Amino acid sequence: MSNKHLDKNSVSPMPPQVTIMGVSSNEDMHQGPFFVDGCDTVSKLFSLRCKELGARTAHREKVLGIWRSHSWNDYFDHARRIGLGLVALGLKRGDVVSILSEDNKEWAYMDLGIQCVGGIASGIYTTDAPAQVAYLLNDSTSRFLFVENDEMLDKFLESEGDITAIEKVIILERDGLHDFKHPKSMFLDELYDLGEKLHQENPDRFEQEIAKSRPEDVGLLIYTSGTTGMPKGAMINNSNIMFIIGSSLRVLPYFEKDEQLCFLPLCHVLERNTSIYSPIASKTIVNFVESTETIFDNMQEVAPDVFTAVPRVWEKIYSRVMLMIEDGTPFGKFAFARALEAGQARSDYTIANNPVPAFVQLRYGFWNLFVLKNLRRMLGLGNVRRAITGAAPISPDLLKWYRSIGVNLVEGLGQTEGGGVTTVNMVDRNKNGTVGQAIPGVTLRISEGGEIQFKGGNVFPGYWNAPKKTAETMTKDGFLRTGDLGSIDEDGFLSVIGRLKDIIITAGGKNITPSQIENKLKSFAHISDVVVIGDKRKYLTCLVMIDQENVEKFAQDRKVPFSNFASLCATKEVQELIGSIIEQVNTEFARVEQIKNFRLIDIILTAEDDELTATMKLKRGFVEKRYKALIDQMYNS
Repeated sequence: MSNKHLDKNSVSPMPPQVTIMGVSSNEDMHQGPFFVDGCDTVSKLFSLRCKELGARTAHREKVLGIWRSHSWNDYFDHARRIGLGLVALGLKRGDVVSILSEDNKEWAYMDLGIQCVGGIASGIYTTDAPAQVAYLLNDSTSRFLFVENDEMLDKFLESEGDITAIEKVIILERDGLHDFKHPKSMFLDELYDLGEKLHQENPDRFEQEIAKSRPEDVGLLIYTSGTTGMPKGAMINNSNIMFIIGSSLRVLPYFEKDEQLCFLPLCHVLERNTSIYSPIASKTIVNFVESTETIFDNMQEVAPDVFTAVPRVWEKIYSRVMLMIEDGTPFGKFAFARALEAGQARSDYTIANNPVPAFVQLRYGFWNLFVLKNLRRMLGLGNVRRAITGAAPISPDLLKWYRSIGVNLVEGLGQTEGGGVTTVNMVDRNKNGTVGQAIPGVTLRISEGGEIQFKGGNVFPGYWNAPKKTAETMTKDGFLRTGDLGSIDEDGFLSVIGRLKDIIITAGGKNITPSQIENKLKSFAHISDVVVIGDKRKYLTCLVMIDQENVEKFAQDRKVPFSNFASLCATKEVQELIGSIIEQVNTEFARVEQIKNFRLIDIILTAEDDELTATMKLKRGFVEKRYKALIDQMYNS
């Protein structure tokens, strides 16, 4: 790209040598090393923090219905025993260790234990099928595998014959496995014993291994979602992690007493940063949810101060509120409507970063006191001063709705190859509908073809054993190709138009970005997800995944008979409901962008289904192939 384009379409890094919460940046923010409290690697920072905070609470986990606290001393001790246990088993620096487990404190122990002795931690989604687990273990050449329980162990055993490099499987829980024997298996408590034995023999060994860590050392292997082929392992080194910690905390600071809730999969780079690395830097307390089914209950109990989630979670909370209001009394519905009006009037000013007139603030204050404050408390959002959404597009209307009820929800952008964070809005510097400004030290630009590209200390060193794929991802002058189309305004706020590969070119030659239409449809409580179809076709159609809870409530209120999810989707009333929403959305788009026909996906999809990624995004290409017959119906009818 020429310099004239850089002048128009690029945003340079913020000035260097800025310190917030003990986080400092060095002069050149595109190059390492990067320091947090004088440490240039995660393991050095972890060791420093554990020694500093000692008996203070690092995290909590629920046992038999009671939240139990675990100190920084516990954190360090368990990580040390895991790390040295792996060394006793033969782990060498640079070896990959995979983790197949739901979120828990042991996940953090394993992650830090592996990295402190020079290993590379690679997380695997618990929803992955056995064949997928085998692929990831083989591609990463993992020598060791941690599994949470018998269910996760079965995924390994089912594909064991196809797995080449695994030498030992370490099982966290003994439930249901008391009589289990396997030449490659051992339990976590046995690994702890091995690690403790090595520590007694050489008390300085763990600290010696930590001292060997270097910024260029790869610490993580994060596999992409595989929406366009087999997953690729993105290598994230210590320099990337320290850059993300330092840069993001300069614009999204935490307080030491902040409570956080960990519930997104820790093998995802966003949650790894949010619930493991940033808390180490900022000394916050992390609470691990009991399960994916108890997220909202645990939110109410913890009432986190900061909260990060994918759009599907924010959409689900919105749907729950809509259901609750529908079941409310006439007075309750009236009060909520007035409160929402007052909140919307105020949010019009706050979103535009303008002063709120006194009478608008007074009206909001009244309804906030009697309605909205209680609503936020019921949702577990009563203490949230900053909420973030990322990993997928979200409707600007939904962002405004959250602002209206008093939740400062802002949107950011990140991808695995960029360490999970590239741009973010801030509560006091926010433009609704954008993904914010570049974090300090990241340079954004828009290529001549309209692609968003960036450069900074967060850019990964490459894909694991895939130099050709790495080369395809980078420009000659060192910018990462995101695959997203976008624009940057005069204030440096980035807007994402859509994925390059998702652009629809109709039979008439019109270029259409489907994500804008999809996001508008998903802002309605009765729609969970949408895929717009129309490439090389005369007009647009779409496949719709309905929100089961809300649509069931809709049918029950109207006494519409149905026996299962498929029959619910097939009812005339539900078809007309979705049709009416599409008609309403069509009025906001040009004729060529309007949806002419639709079909409902009549099975309940979960992250274990091939159609969905682990972050609950529909895989466009996979959906188009899987439901080809349904799509053809819409164009043949």
